[in-house]
Amino acid sequence: MSKDRLVVAVVGATGAVGREMLSVLEGRDFPATEVIALASARSAGTTVPFAGGELTVKELTEDSFEGVDIALFSAGGSTSEKFAPIAAKAGCVVVDNSSAWRMDDRCPLVVPEVNPEALDTHNGIIANPNCSTIQMMVALKPLHDNGQIKRIVVSTYQAVSGSGQKAITELETQIRQLFNMQTPEAEVYPYQIAFNALPQIDVFMNNDYTKEEMKMVNETVKIFNDPSVKVTATCVRIPVFYGHSESVNIETVQKITPAEARAILTQAPGVTVLDNPGEKIYPMAIDAAGQDDTYVGRIREDETIENGLNMWIVADNIRKGAALNTVQIAEELIKRDLLGVKDTTVFD
Repeated sequence: MSKDRLVVAVVGATGAVGREMLSVLEGRDFPATEVIALASARSAGTTVPFAGGELTVKELTEDSFEGVDIALFSAGGSTSEKFAPIAAKAGCVVVDNSSAWRMDDRCPLVVPEVNPEALDTHNGIIANPNCSTIQMMVALKPLHDNGQIKRIVVSTYQAVSGSGQKAITELETQIRQLFNMQTPEAEVYPYQIAFNALPQIDVFMNNDYTKEEMKMVNETVKIFNDPSVKVTATCVRIPVFYGHSESVNIETVQKITPAEARAILTQAPGVTVLDNPGEKIYPMAIDAAGQDDTYVGRIREDETIENGLNMWIVADNIRKGAALNTVQIAEELIKRDLLGVKDTTVFD
């Protein structure tokens, strides 16, 4: 790669996350000399906003990655499974936002504030973790470093935007239908989401956990690179448009007091502590929407065990949970001089 030229492609540029990726690239002054918007043939020829102007969307093909240095993927698992190896074969480093490559041993699973060193051995495809996992990792890694977390119990309260634009529209439509005394129509979700809470995100697995819950379990262990950490999760969809919230309980080897946890997290990268119960200060989804940081509050001792803490963690699932983390990985690749693919045969 010529040092004075950096070409970046956004795959799935017309989707909610793809558009947010473009916005984040622009907002962070990412040092690209050219940004290419790619999507399916159906979207080719349309435009997406970027840098005060517009980019014309090009059709994603097997030849799309010639001369591209970094490709940010947010086009779904099947698209990533097909095209990410093609990109890596062309020498283009892929940062993929789908679940396709997260548990593949050839692909690092990265949250830049947590395990950037995992990028050093990348093979051309880097996985972006699940949105719920990302925000939990940002908040828990500093505590793990100080007290060694041995068990995590997490319950999530996840916004409908995690299911895409159709889910956002479905919530809007159901609210209108209910206010007009009509029966709400459910298509994206198995039941009404408006004024409801659905304790199912993705399909159920053989162990009766959902796929989303097992993502949090398996991804946490991989990111921490510590199989001794035990994780159990319950994931719930709630009628909020943007911003995932999480109730998290941790048990540590070394005791961390709530005051110590606040001090640690106040210094942690990407974290904002909002925690003053006396003044009713705690993070909410409306605080996180559109923001980069992960917000933590309600930090208190779990009085049922010796070394336990409870906390409440909130972040924008489209931004930090997807687009921002992906761009931060790309920034880290540049910082560490890790562009290019050393072995283009790894995914053959």
